[in-house]
Amino acid sequence: MGTAERRGASRAGGAQLTGHQDVDAAERDISGGTVEPSRHETGVLHRGASRGAGEGRYHRPLWVEEPARRRRLPDPVRTAAVRAVLLIAVTLIQAMVAFLCTMAGSWLAFPMVISSVVSTIAATWGALDVWVTRQVWNQRNGVVSVPSSTARALRRERRRTRRQERAAERAQGRIRRRGGAGQLSHS
Repeated sequence: MGTAERRGASRAGGAQLTGHQDVDAAERDISGGTVEPSRHETGVLHRGASRGAGEGRYHRPLWVEEPARRRRLPDPVRTAAVRAVLLIAVTLIQAMVAFLCTMAGSWLAFPMVISSVVSTIAATWGALDVWVTRQVWNQRNGVVSVPSSTARALRRERRRTRRQERAAERAQGRIRRRGGAGQLSHS
């Protein structure tokens, strides 16, 4: 970052740009022509109270919101993932303590080795729990798009039931509009 970028390169109209600029913007600024801020230079041009009418200062926002690259995990899957991460972290700490106790020749080495074996089994269960929970959630909520999806069959059944209910309501409405109270004929 050059001195001009650090101190704020002078812009056309007296505007000052402070903060980081991309290399292209710095090169365009040297040319002396009127240049608009590039797409990398985000922020708002503010007017300074103590400066002249044509001068202002450029302030960059603290951060720029970017859209998420992936969707958020469903709640049950996220809960299982947090549980698995905690179990794995505890297992790694126990394994490290067991190793250090073994190296030091402490009496605590044997109990720590046993507990880290048990903790390894629990951490493996936690990781499998994340996988199983994710598969179950996908199957129930129809994310998996295969013909054997349980969710697809359930949706099909619900649609069929709703259609039958609507047909029955329409038939009852027709009977009521005709004024028939359950008559089979008009004789």
